[in-house]
Amino acid sequence: MNATITATIRRAEAADAADVARLAGATFVETFGHLYQPRDLQAFLSSSRAPQRYERMLADERMALWLAAIDGGAPIAYAVAGPCKLPVDHPEPSAGEVQELYVLSDYQGHAVGTRLLTTALEWLTARRFAPLYVGVWSENFGAQRLYGRFGFEKVGEYGFPVGDQIDREFILKR
Repeated sequence: MNATITATIRRAEAADAADVARLAGATFVETFGHLYQPRDLQAFLSSSRAPQRYERMLADERMALWLAAIDGGAPIAYAVAGPCKLPVDHPEPSAGEVQELYVLSDYQGHAVGTRLLTTALEWLTARRFAPLYVGVWSENFGAQRLYGRFGFEKVGEYGFPVGDQIDREFILKR
């Protein structure tokens, strides 16, 4: 692992919705864009990474979003946490989820993702969300290792749609 960079993590606010959407789209394309036909990728981005989606999340008191930035610059990473929305069999009423966690590739390996994950898990735990879940692409081995270090274990699978393409996702639980 590379040395830790000094990134400041702060809770996102309503005014950050457009920045979160830009970062969410950029990190998704950077990480997974090569897997999809342009039409499927655009369909996904226009709905699942739209500013309006993050505006709704930021207005929902059951949700929390965080941004990481260096020296007050543009955000380089973000995380989203809230009630579990994964297709879990018999979900517990108090189940929580780390719904999104992305770091721009130039900043991966510097513990920014680990710090954001820790922040999200502490927030979920303080609000008595339990158990905790996360969904992860079946071939994202780095993310699976990260979540494993935090006690998450595979408990299921589901299909994650990106346009017309359906990806195999793992459901991890802690």
